[in-house]
Amino acid sequence: MSFSSNIKQELNKNSNLSNKKIVKQELVGYLISGNINIVKNKEIRFSTESDYNINRFSRLLTNLDIDHSIDIVGKNFVISLKIKDIDFVNLEEDNILINEIPDNEEEKKAIIRGIFMGSGSINNPEKEYHLEMEITNKENMNIVLKLLLEFEIKAKNMETKNKYYIYLKDGEEISKFLALIGASKAVMKFEDIRIQKEMRGKVNRLVNCETANLNKTINAAVEQIAAIRKLQETGKFKKLDENLKEIALLRLENPNMSLIELGKQLKEPIGKSGVNYRLKKIMEIANGE
Repeated sequence: MSFSSNIKQELNKNSNLSNKKIVKQELVGYLISGNINIVKNKEIRFSTESDYNINRFSRLLTNLDIDHSIDIVGKNFVISLKIKDIDFVNLEEDNILINEIPDNEEEKKAIIRGIFMGSGSINNPEKEYHLEMEITNKENMNIVLKLLLEFEIKAKNMETKNKYYIYLKDGEEISKFLALIGASKAVMKFEDIRIQKEMRGKVNRLVNCETANLNKTINAAVEQIAAIRKLQETGKFKKLDENLKEIALLRLENPNMSLIELGKQLKEPIGKSGVNYRLKKIMEIANGE
């Protein structure tokens, strides 16, 4: 079962339908979702492959004593109801419009939950963060964007071929959205995946950083050894100060050793900067600087 299906199954089971005002607003959410079709200005049809979703929609209608029928068309469940039985939304040119925005926060959340149940989807968060909902028209889309902002959720919108979408791609925003619509189990699952992804990301960045540092150290050591051998071949090595000879021989014997470790091996140990200074001096002499 997909992550989206799990969320809708959870919402179908958990949400309380005893408050008719909340039920009505969730139904409004369904009615402005992208899976709604208006037939000849007389009938509203809602289509979905999800049995949890069709069950939820049917329970909302039954709770409000609204007659409806359920049919199976191909792989889809289709609920049909008469427009005349819905008196709490406006119908303009085959578009259902939100009639009035409630003041109650739980009723506002119910609208958003209904939209997600009706046309929402969310990717498997282990792959990428992406949640989207299709809305029937631009006016409703703008209303929903404002509703989400009231709950401090910054959503984005997209319009394409007379279709209107609201979407979220930020993990934090998606987590807040799931909490808003009452999917508490999904929030915990989502957050668990987020933490694991962040930890893997940190480990990968650390490994990449250490690899880069190691490569840098190896490349520097190769250059240092080449300079030392050049001095030996030209006879200039014998003319070096004793402290330069000592660090040069140590480097030849220990090509993979860090500057800190080299400094500890000297007769009179010095720090990283001191070792770096001596090796740079050797390279300058080898290059005739």
